[in-house]
Amino acid sequence: MAEQMMRYGVILPGGTAAQQLEQAVLAERSGWDGVFVWEAAYGVDAWSLLAAMAARTERVRLGTILTPLPWRRPWKVASQVATVDQLSGGRAILGVGVGAVTTDLPLTGEETDLRIRAEMMDEGIDLMRALWAGEPRFEGRHYRYAVERNDLGEVGRPVQARVPIWVVAKWPRPKSMRRVLKCDGLIPGHEQTPETIRATRAWLTAQGAPADLDILAEGETPADDAEAARAVVRPLTEAGCTWWMETRWEMPHNSDERMTQIIERIAAGPPGGPA
Repeated sequence: MAEQMMRYGVILPGGTAAQQLEQAVLAERSGWDGVFVWEAAYGVDAWSLLAAMAARTERVRLGTILTPLPWRRPWKVASQVATVDQLSGGRAILGVGVGAVTTDLPLTGEETDLRIRAEMMDEGIDLMRALWAGEPRFEGRHYRYAVERNDLGEVGRPVQARVPIWVVAKWPRPKSMRRVLKCDGLIPGHEQTPETIRATRAWLTAQGAPADLDILAEGETPADDAEAARAVVRPLTEAGCTWWMETRWEMPHNSDERMTQIIERIAAGPPGGPA
């Protein structure tokens, strides 16, 4: 297959809102294509932070990796995404998953059954699409939404005709993979190798997915060796990935060492820079 064009994003590991805002500004200045933040039950609010980034940047895409949609009110998430999309001039991306009960969820009483969470995520995606399209009503098993006057919905429309939604899915599980077909990108919940990427791309294409559907890969590349960084990403690009996500997930997320590491990596520029 023809090689896909790779874009380069950075997932900010943590820190204060002010620290992450400055990291986003640095990322744009250093040539990255996207800046992404993650959502926790409590902490720096992802969408408030992204709104501030929207006001301070001009080019980079802005979004979450990821939003645990079953643990959010989908109409609230839709409002937050639309707001960031408006403030950024159409640069918002929403990454969603069912959430990880082992790491993401304190004892808050949220739904933990995986099947139910999957149903809620599917329905939440449909509800958000309906709201962004200006529809005043939605009726589902888990969510209902209805308004008599839709003036707020009219002014709350995103700039983008279709806000990209990236969803977690696991290959080779057909039910999980079919969820990708109604979204715009795949966040792999499985091992990311050239072989699995080719297999997922081929399956999605056979099911009618558009050629430009995004497939993400994530990992770490060195800041001080441009050729070694390119070598990590190159086989994934050739296999069909469209976004490389630079990460620094190790705990603690907000240590001085972690902040120094991510700043140095951002400043070095994306791993696909000029040879």
